Amino acid sequence: MPAIAVTMKTRSIESRKNIAKGITEVISRETGVDPEWITIHFYETDEERVSRGGVMLSDRTDKNN
Repeated sequence: MPAIAVTMKTRSIESRKNIAKGITEVISRETGVDPEWITIHFYETDEERVSRGGVMLSDRTDKNN
């Protein structure tokens, strides 16, 4: 039973549904696992809760890197 964790900034429910569908299709196709057994957890985060290189993303000037 594959379990996938997706951590990302808040998106619309429609966007999460599309992401879940796409991930499920790829995992099922590549592993042969029935889509019903694939679980995806969405963990919402934002730039104030993530640090890279010791600097909060909300404080970075190079937000695309």
